[in-house]
This record gives sequence, C-alpha cells and structure tokens, in this order.
Amino acid sequence: MNKNKPSKSVFRDNMEAIIIAIIIALFIRSFIIQSYKIPSGSMKDTLLIGDHLFVSKFIYGVKLPFTDINLIPIAKPKRGDVVVFRFPKDEKKDFIKRVVGVEGDKIQVIKKRLFVNNKPAKYEASGFQDPDIIPPWISGRDYFGPVTVPEDSIFVMGDNRDHSHDSRFWGFVKLEKLRGKALMIFWSWNKENKRPIKRPRWNRIGKIIR
Repeated sequence: MNKNKPSKSVFRDNMEAIIIAIIIALFIRSFIIQSYKIPSGSMKDTLLIGDHLFVSKFIYGVKLPFTDINLIPIAKPKRGDVVVFRFPKDEKKDFIKRVVGVEGDKIQVIKKRLFVNNKPAKYEASGFQDPDIIPPWISGRDYFGPVTVPEDSIFVMGDNRDHSHDSRFWGFVKLEKLRGKALMIFWSWNKENKRPIKRPRWNRIGKIIR
C-alpha cells in the first residue's frame, strides 16, 4: 500500500454521499413519484383535507424536467383517473380532480347528473351537499353543456360536485399540463376537526386512490 497516497477525508466522503442522495432524490421527484397534499374539500369523500398522496409522474410519459415537453409518451389518462395538473388559469398552482371525459367525449350535466356520450357516468359523485338546483343562466354547476372534449385534452371534475372549481367553470386541461396520476395516501391529518391538536387518520394511510 502506498503510504504517500492521500486518503479521502471524512468530509469528502460525506459530501459525495449527500450529492449522490440529492441527485437520486431529484431524479425520483422529476421522473418517478412526487408527494402532494390535499388543501381543499373539492374531492370529498375520495380525498380529504390533510391527505398526503403519492403521485406517479411517469405513468403518462417521461417529461423533460421543469418543462411540459413529453420525451417518452407512455399512456393517456382514462375516464375515472384522479390526476394532478397545472391549473390552466394559474400554472403556478397544482389542482387535483377526476377525469370524467377524454378527447372526443360529449360531456353534459343535467340537474347535477353527469352524462358522458349521452349515458349516465359510472364515476358519479359520492354525494351532493346542496339540495338546491342552480338554473343554467346563473351558473354551470348543475346544468352544463353539451360540449365535446377537444384533441389532447381532458375534462375534469371534483367528486364533491357542489363545491368544486373545475372544468365546468374554466374549461379543458391540456394533456401536456398533467403532473401525474394519484396513487396512494401515505399520510393523513384530520385538519377539519375543531380540536387544537390535529390527529392522524390511521384508517386512511395506505389507501389506494380509485
């Protein structure tokens, strides 16, 4: 062994390990999976305020980091998928909704009831909180369309239909704006109770999002 050859310092070893860990973390976050926190009740009862999710970033394609350029297209979203996307009116914000229509689909809402291609949707809302029906000349919440989803776009709605700001109000989502598909709840805080200490929702941890 050459005693004159300088050995790596502990500091250098640690720095190399940290840099490698950062590179791996950035790779995973950019191409594979990302966490997302639910800030509102628009997806009740599928998703609750305080749920923390894993979102698959590669399921719809591999994108060039920090851009909307899809390097390797893999699949397109299907009706019923719960997706995260850049909000069309402010792309600094991420929204999460359910895909209710893909390109070519005819979308219509009649008295709160969703119809896709003239048939009642299979992924109907979990329930409505407001018993009132809003006339179409006042709002598009309970009466909407018909509209046809354009190419390379999707139509999204929240499961909590009475309290969801979605495609009924601001239009379609371009496929290039998709962040990924919601997969699983890995943590959940009950932030909706009135107690000062927020408790974990143990029964929601590990729940697959459907």
